[in-house]
Amino acid sequence: MEVGSISSAPRTVEEIFKDYSSRRAGIVRALTHDVDEFYAQCDPEKENLCLYGHPNDSWEVNLPAEEVPPELPEPALGINFARDGMNRRDWLSLIAVHSDSWLLSVAFYLGARLNRNERKRLFSMINELPTVFEVVSDRRRSKEKSGVDSASKSKLSTKRSSEGQIKSNSKTADEEYGEDDDEHSETLCGTCGGSYSADEFWIACDVCERWFHGKCVKITPAKAESIKQYKCPGCSSKKGRP
Repeated sequence: MEVGSISSAPRTVEEIFKDYSSRRAGIVRALTHDVDEFYAQCDPEKENLCLYGHPNDSWEVNLPAEEVPPELPEPALGINFARDGMNRRDWLSLIAVHSDSWLLSVAFYLGARLNRNERKRLFSMINELPTVFEVVSDRRRSKEKSGVDSASKSKLSTKRSSEGQIKSNSKTADEEYGEDDDEHSETLCGTCGGSYSADEFWIACDVCERWFHGKCVKITPAKAESIKQYKCPGCSSKKGRP
């Protein structure tokens, strides 16, 4: 389980927000794109399990930290016990609410030495992102329907193919999340978890097939024109691993 040393913990508002965003992205992925894998790992027969989001955009289901007190606040304990006793979507929404609380607690734990104005700025930055609960329960849809409804089920991202030709990659919600999650008709950014919007540039990873805001992965439309095969930051970092 990745916790990290307190001595190397984020200190500035920007560093703490980056840590928050990355942990949040991991949790959003667990509860949406990787939901079947997450569901399988939360076996009610196992001991108390927690859902962790890590600073590298990954997620993990694991036992709580053994050290007392832990180096960071701990997420909700025993999320696996209610899995088979609740409606699946309700269970995921409940975990999303607990995850939002945990993400905030970690952010403000790391920001304990921030002053009043810095704390206010940190919360303002966090508040610009939809909560995990909003993403999982799809509550944001009613706020963003105008101009998005017709595009949310099928969207295009222009990229270079290996032959150097322009191609269009389309992705539907069913392809993204599977038949069990057909209510999630919005594709989510693999970095920030934000919903698709027709007026923003998106790019798909050719390896993991996840979609990203161009701004989140620092890819502009012009830069995308020269990319033959795009690998997201997560897939690129795996290249050097044994």
